[in-house]
Amino acid sequence: MTKHNDTGSVDAALHSDSQLVLAGRRPEWTGIAGHPGAVVSPPVWRGSTHLYPDIAALRAGHGTNADGHFYYGRRGAPTQWALAEALTELEPGAGKDGGTVLYPSGVAAIAGVLLAVLKPGDVLLMTDNAYEPSRTLANGILADIGVETRWFDPMDLDSLHAVLCDRTRAVLLESPGSLTMEVCDVPAIAAAAHARGACVILDNTWAGPTGFAALSHGVDISILAVTKHVGGHSDLMMGSATAGAEWYGRLRRHAQMLGTVVSPDDAALALRGLRTMGLRLAHTTASARRIAHWLQDQPQVARVLCPMLPGSPGHDLWSRDFAGGCGLFTFVLRGGTGAARDALIDALRLFGIGYSWGGFESLATPVDPARIRTASAWPLADMAADDRFAVRLAIGLEDAGDLIADLAQALAVWAQAARG
Repeated sequence: MTKHNDTGSVDAALHSDSQLVLAGRRPEWTGIAGHPGAVVSPPVWRGSTHLYPDIAALRAGHGTNADGHFYYGRRGAPTQWALAEALTELEPGAGKDGGTVLYPSGVAAIAGVLLAVLKPGDVLLMTDNAYEPSRTLANGILADIGVETRWFDPMDLDSLHAVLCDRTRAVLLESPGSLTMEVCDVPAIAAAAHARGACVILDNTWAGPTGFAALSHGVDISILAVTKHVGGHSDLMMGSATAGAEWYGRLRRHAQMLGTVVSPDDAALALRGLRTMGLRLAHTTASARRIAHWLQDQPQVARVLCPMLPGSPGHDLWSRDFAGGCGLFTFVLRGGTGAARDALIDALRLFGIGYSWGGFESLATPVDPARIRTASAWPLADMAADDRFAVRLAIGLEDAGDLIADLAQALAVWAQAARG
């Protein structure tokens, strides 16, 4: 049976690897009366209607809005509650009154959080290395309801201060950026935002709570694309937002008003993925380091943008603030053409071509930041103007030596295509 402390939660003093195994496995969610340790994982509770024994119980249900209390299927059942609690327990700083809201995708989590925090007339500050769907959301739905978005250079605090104003209600960060991998100074940005009364929101999918303790570094709301590292097998879509007491209740109420709910089957898949996430992250992180170091030495490569490598933008901040990494990074080709880059990616045999990361399989996609940046330049300031064609790699569980051999033959194809 899972060992919990007196409050029913997993001991926060445990190492994250132990928490990944134990979190969200309350005896009342995995057992039956008189046998509280009946199964290891919470069963899949499928149900839209929750029955009450009498009218008095039905009426009493209106006064309780917390995980662990049956009400209606839209508020979940033990499978979803277990996942939400596990994600909360992995986030230092959430506290006993904080919690996690689940969403049907990572983008839904970003949208749900921003719509809960912002109102017409507010200003949102967004880091210029943000995930493109976040920018699309800002230019679309948020603009439609009267929210103004301003962008800032993630590596320049002066750029942030230049757009801060009295109407600033929220700052959305992505660190590292999921395309160009800059690591920003989250505590410093959070301090500046809080001085203006703004909420700090972080898309923390790259490192996750075991690699970067977002709330402990000044973030108010930490978002994950559960689709990626938590799921780990490219077979589910989900997002989450974890917050302390100040914001959790608001996020939960807003999600309920929008009718947001996740499938119990997907929650069970996410719980299963969560248990092995530490092992998978350790493997992909080690492989990514090895592959990134190898790429640095290749004549066809101008720059490797990997937070774990010295010289990558924000590496010193990564070393200061992060406890772990992952398999996602980008490398920039030395000159060439877009067609040559396409030839390189097409030549890869062990890398799939597709979006996302955090699954067991390796992926490769082209990266073209120049078309979306508004507050910072691409190529980066210390790169040559011709070195603009980039490739993002999501390293999976394959052997790192095999992946290096695959990249070597693809770089040879690139070299030939670049020569014309």
